[in-house]
Amino acid sequence: MNSQGSMSTGFARRLRVSLLAGTAIILAAAGICGLYSATASAEAVRVETAQQPGFGDVVSKVSPAVVSVRVKGPLQPVSDRGEPFPGFEDLPKDHPMYRFFREFRGERGENFGQRRQHHERSSGQGSGFFISQDGFLVTNNHVVDDGEAFTVVLSDGTELDAKLIGKDQRTDLAVLKVEPVRSFTYVAFGDDSSVRVGDWVVAVGNPFGLGGTVTAGIVSARGRDIGAGPYDDFLQIDAAVNRGNSGGPAFNLKGEVVGVNTAIFSPSGGNVGIAFAIPASTAKEVVNDLMDDGKINRGWLGVQIQPVTDEIAESLGLAEAKGALVNDPQEGSPAAKAGIKTGDVITAVNGVAVETPKDLARKVAAIAPGTKTDFAVWRDGKPQTLTVTLETLKDAEQKAEAKPVEAEKQNLAKLGLSVAPNDKGAGLVVMDVDPGSAAAERGLNPGDVIVSVNSMPVNSAEDVSAAIASAQKSGRKAVLMQIDAENGSRFVALPVTQG
Repeated sequence: MNSQGSMSTGFARRLRVSLLAGTAIILAAAGICGLYSATASAEAVRVETAQQPGFGDVVSKVSPAVVSVRVKGPLQPVSDRGEPFPGFEDLPKDHPMYRFFREFRGERGENFGQRRQHHERSSGQGSGFFISQDGFLVTNNHVVDDGEAFTVVLSDGTELDAKLIGKDQRTDLAVLKVEPVRSFTYVAFGDDSSVRVGDWVVAVGNPFGLGGTVTAGIVSARGRDIGAGPYDDFLQIDAAVNRGNSGGPAFNLKGEVVGVNTAIFSPSGGNVGIAFAIPASTAKEVVNDLMDDGKINRGWLGVQIQPVTDEIAESLGLAEAKGALVNDPQEGSPAAKAGIKTGDVITAVNGVAVETPKDLARKVAAIAPGTKTDFAVWRDGKPQTLTVTLETLKDAEQKAEAKPVEAEKQNLAKLGLSVAPNDKGAGLVVMDVDPGSAAAERGLNPGDVIVSVNSMPVNSAEDVSAAIASAQKSGRKAVLMQIDAENGSRFVALPVTQG
């Protein structure tokens, strides 16, 4: 009994000790957890950086230089019936509702429902930015085109009248001047040649008339040709640009203007991440000319040109498919006076290589009229240099259209063509083009006139065959044809069978 009681007492004591120890462990654990929780929630995680990411510093500096541009156009006649209830304009007089609508309008005469004419002034809006302290600012030509009155709205809401100094349709640029003269915050053009694909850009403008809106993105491509004009060389950016952003600047992170926003690619009319900006180098030249006298004085060479394809390069013996192939030097042009001929490939201007026809157009346009300029050309399988005195750019004359004629057909089986003598002049008129032939693939059509083959004038199928034989003897795999068509002159390289 004592032994059992002693055992029970000992077991109970050990149980109490175990329970107390367990409680102490639990409490200790709870204390540790509480201490950890208190430590973890004492301060939120922060990442210290030497410079805060973002565009706030750039935007705060450049925004006062960016403006909204409002344009009022000429008065235009507008016809309407002025009916308050569309669909009820042509009610017959015996209709039970005719009297109600006539009395509603307060009209008792016979003119009810007739069209009335009044005049409304067209309006538009875009963006712009100051480039001088005394109020010169840049925008797009398409923003101000046909405008008669211009209002500039500053970032603080101030509205000022402006006058048009000059505009240039070919580059879609225009310059306005704010009056009266006061001191304005302005920005400068940067060096767009140093802009890389992937660099940040910040666009500031007036999308949808909202005023001072900032978007950011990257340069997603360079040298884009969107068919807007002869000097296309756009920066493509993915900063959100919408209607109303036209004429606004695209800044680099130094606050320099690297492009002037001018166009978007959008099936819906809104931003889809593809916008185009005129490079600062182009804009700076044009703007300086416009500020000087309101006009652009570009050099003029006077040639119709086309790209050099791989096949054309092969047919001419050129090592690379680069340069601009001369289709037609205009009569009396600087090119014709200097001896540039049809079939020449212009490969360089003043020692600077010409990559494409657009590249040649930009280089010539940048040279002042009256300047003697060296043009490297590829002719008859060897290089030459011709000196041309450029003149002021003028509109080119249209060539006469070639028409099919009724004459005896001559087959050119190797080329997939049948031709006939041109009764209106030199060359051969294309009568038929075999479907699926190389000629058909390259766009030859009945009515086109073959003027020459490999720079040799042709007036018969025999002349063409002789030119082909000469090319094959020289190891050429294609012949180069000069074609006159309704849309002008061009060159086409057609492959020929060896043997």
